[in-house]
Amino acid sequence: MKNKEIAFVHESSYVDDGVIIGQGTSVWHFCHIMEGTVIGELCNIGQNCVIGPNVTIGKGCRIQNNVHLFEGMELEDYVFIGPSAVFTNDRSPNPYGNHDREKILIKKGAMIGANATIISPCTIGAESFIGAGSVVTKDIPDGVKVVGNPVKLYRGSF
Repeated sequence: MKNKEIAFVHESSYVDDGVIIGQGTSVWHFCHIMEGTVIGELCNIGQNCVIGPNVTIGKGCRIQNNVHLFEGMELEDYVFIGPSAVFTNDRSPNPYGNHDREKILIKKGAMIGANATIISPCTIGAESFIGAGSVVTKDIPDGVKVVGNPVKLYRGSF
């Protein structure tokens, strides 16, 4: 791991070789950061997270407890992911190994509530808000609030 001296990694967490963690970032208890992952400056990775391989996380992101970010995901700067949010990277998984890895992109400043489920492939727009427990099955535009299963535009305030 590069930058070990300028990032905090709890002793119970495991960081593979080839991981880059930015200055001021904290990785808390029982996490596994896999090879090829790049985490920006000033991020907070909560307890029991699995990230990677080959995930890119921008500056100032907050990833709460029990979140798994799978291969090829990209988070731009200042993304918030609530506790136990779920992401997929294979719309048609099977036990025989024929996996089609699909990308999830979460743009700058997006917020994803606790227990939301994001099904790949999709893009979550900049400054958008995904309500807790929502299920996302398609791209979400910039700057909107969505809630429900499947998500629908929310016009009220929280």
